[in-house]
Amino acid sequence: MRWPPGPGPHRYSRLCPVHLDASQRLREEARLRLPWTFEAFVVAVLPGRGAGTPSSLVDFETSMAPYRIRKYQERDRQRVLGLFSQGMLEHAPITFRHVLKLPQTFVLLLGGPLALFLASGSWLLAFLAGLTLLAALRFLAKCPWSQYVDHSLRTDMCDITKSYCSEPGSCFWVAECEGQVVGTVGALPVEDPTLRNEQLELFRLSVASEHRGQGIAKALVRTVLQFARDQGYREVVLSTTMLQHSALALYQRMGFQKTRQYFAAKTGRLVCIRVFQLTYRLPSA
Repeated sequence: MRWPPGPGPHRYSRLCPVHLDASQRLREEARLRLPWTFEAFVVAVLPGRGAGTPSSLVDFETSMAPYRIRKYQERDRQRVLGLFSQGMLEHAPITFRHVLKLPQTFVLLLGGPLALFLASGSWLLAFLAGLTLLAALRFLAKCPWSQYVDHSLRTDMCDITKSYCSEPGSCFWVAECEGQVVGTVGALPVEDPTLRNEQLELFRLSVASEHRGQGIAKALVRTVLQFARDQGYREVVLSTTMLQHSALALYQRMGFQKTRQYFAAKTGRLVCIRVFQLTYRLPSA
C-alpha cells in the first residue's frame, strides 16, 4: 500500500481487546441483518411509509438524519475533490508534531546548531540554523500528504465515475446536507485477483470539518458495509495511518479489527509512522 493510505477521514489510538468490543460489534452486525420485523414496524407505525419504506435500517436512519447519502454524480466533482484534498492536508500539522517528538529530531535540532556554534562561534548563525531545520521538518511533514493528493488526483480521483461507478461491485457515495456535499466514501474490489470476489476496500472517507460529530462518517461506513453484503463480499478492508486518530477510533468502534501493520515506505520508517490495515468480517446472510 502507498503512504499515506486512502481511506481517508481515515488517526492513532490504543487498540482495544476484542472482547471489549464484542457488544459494539454485535450491534453493528445487527444493523446489517435487515430484520423484516423492523421494516414491518416502520410500515405499520410510521405514517406515509408504504412503498417509500427504506429498504434497510441504514436507509431508515439516514432518512431521519439532517443529511442524506446518495450515489456520486458528476456535478459533485469539484466539491468532492475539495473535501478529499482538504481532509488529507489536515494531517500535515499532526505529522509535524509527531516528528518533533521523535528522539532523532531532538538530537538534530539540538546537535546541529550546537555544532555550528562550536565551529563558527556565532549564536546568531546557530539560531538561524535551528529555524531552518524547523522549516525543513515542517515541509517534509507536509510533503507526503501533498504527494499523495497529487497522485490520487491523477489516478482514481481523476475520473470518479470511471474508477468507481462503471462496474458492478464498486461504488462512490456522497453525504448531502441542505443541497451541499459534506461527506464522501468510495469502495473498490481489492487489487489482489485471488481476493477480488472476497474483499471490498473502503477508500476516500472524508467529512467536512464543520459537519463532523453528526454521525455522517459512521453512516457512510455503514453504507459501504451494507453494499458489500448485498454484493456478496465476505470482508471490507481499509488502510489508515497511526496519525489518523479519529478515523481509527471510529473503525474500531464499528467492529473493524487490526489485521496488519507496516511501514509503507522508507520515509514512513524514518519518522516511525505505521500504516494499519483493518478488516471487518461481514456476518453471514
